[in-house]
Amino acid sequence: MDTYQRQDFGQNFLADPRLIAAVERLVRTGTSGPIIELGAGDGALTRPLAQLGRQLTALEIDPRRARRLAAKVRAYGASSADTEVVCADILRYRFPDTPHTVVGNIPFHLTTAIIRKLLAERAWTCAVLIVQWEVARRRAGVGGASMLTATWWPWYDFRLVRRIPAASFRPVPSVDAGLMTMHRRPAPLVTEQRAYQAFVKQVFQSPGRGLPAMVLRTGRVRRAELHAWIHRNRIAARALPKDLTAEQWAELWTLAGGQGQRRS
Repeated sequence: MDTYQRQDFGQNFLADPRLIAAVERLVRTGTSGPIIELGAGDGALTRPLAQLGRQLTALEIDPRRARRLAAKVRAYGASSADTEVVCADILRYRFPDTPHTVVGNIPFHLTTAIIRKLLAERAWTCAVLIVQWEVARRRAGVGGASMLTATWWPWYDFRLVRRIPAASFRPVPSVDAGLMTMHRRPAPLVTEQRAYQAFVKQVFQSPGRGLPAMVLRTGRVRRAELHAWIHRNRIAARALPKDLTAEQWAELWTLAGGQGQRRS
C-alpha cells in the first residue's frame, strides 16, 4: 500500500522538496540545540534535520511508520548517529526540561491541542511548525489575534513565515497550511501569568460594541485612564480585543493594576 494513502492518524505528508528545504533552512539558521520533531511520518523532514549534526528525537504515533522510519534512519549512516525515532503520542510525550527546538508538520485536527501543550511546556526555545493556514494567521495576529494568542503573547513571539498550498501534501488536504514560528521571549512582557490570562479572557468575553466598553465591563480600569491610553496608542474607536498588539495588551494589563516585566 502506498504510504501516502493511509490517514489513520489524520496525517498529511510533506511532498514538496522546496518546502522541506525551506523548513530545514529555517531550523538551521534560526534555532539551536537539540531538536524534537513532531509527527515525523515517513521522514520527509527527519533526514535533513538529522544532517544538521544536532541531537534529534523524531516522534511518530503510528507504530508501523515508526519502525520503518527507524530502519531508514539506521541506513542514513554517520549523519544519523544522534537521531532517535520514538513511537509516541505528542499529547502524552514528556518533553525535555533542558533547552531544545521543536519542529513539526502537525495533524490539522490536533493543531490547537498540540499548540496548547507546547505553550504549557517550560524548556523549548523555538518552535517551527506547519499548521492549518487559518490557525497560522490567527496565532500570528494577522487580521486579528485570537484569545489564545493574546493570553500567551507576553511570553511568546508568534510569527507567520509563509502560506503553503494544499498541493504540497499527500494526500492533498482540503485547505492550505501555514509555516509559522513561536519564540519564547527572553524577558516576558508580563510577570503575572494566571492573573493576566484571566484578565484577557474577561475582556474578550465581555459584552460591548467595542474595546472601551468591553474593558470597562471588567471594572479594573478607570474610564478617563482608559480613554487617555486609547488616544495615546491611536487605537480606533471601533477596535476590538483582537486588534491589540502584544505590547498593547501588556500596557493594558499594567493600566488594570497588573505588573509588567521590570526593566533595568
